[in-house]
Amino acid sequence: MARGKAVRVVFVCLGNICRSPMAERVARGWAEREGLSGVEFTSAGVSAEETGNPIDPRARKVLTAHGYGAGNHRAKRITASDIADADLVIGLEQFHVDRMRRQAPDATHLHLLTDFDPDAEPGSGIDDPWYGGPEGFDDTLAAVEAAMPGVLGKVRELQRG
Repeated sequence: MARGKAVRVVFVCLGNICRSPMAERVARGWAEREGLSGVEFTSAGVSAEETGNPIDPRARKVLTAHGYGAGNHRAKRITASDIADADLVIGLEQFHVDRMRRQAPDATHLHLLTDFDPDAEPGSGIDDPWYGGPEGFDDTLAAVEAAMPGVLGKVRELQRG
C-alpha cells in the first residue's frame, strides 16, 4: 500500500446479506465516530446465491436500532480481484477465509473477524444469524462491535505503512 492511498477493507460472509454488511456498516460508523479517514469499507459474500439482494430486514432493524446506516446495499460475490485490490479482507467464519484462500492462494491479508477480538476464542467465527430468530442479529452485532477496536487498530497500522 502506497502512502496516502486509502486502506480498503472488505468484510466477507456467505451471502452478503447479514453478517458482512453489518460489519461494513459498524466499521463505517466507528471510523466516522473516531475521526478515522482514508479508509473504504465494503462487503461481499463467498456465494453468488444472494447477488443483488438487499440487506436482510432483521439485520437492517438491528443496525438502525443501534444508530448505524443500513441502506443502499446490494449483495455481491467476492472475486479474486476484489481480494487482490483490498488491503485487509476479513471473513466472518473460517469457511469464508478458506474459500477465499482457494481464490487467492498467495493472499496474506485474509483474516477472521474474531481474531481482532482479544476476548474471542482463537479461530472462532460468528455464526450465521439468518437461520435463527431476531436475537441472533443482536448477538452478531455484539460480536462485530467487540472486534472493531482491533480492526480499526489494524487499519491505522496499515495507514502508517
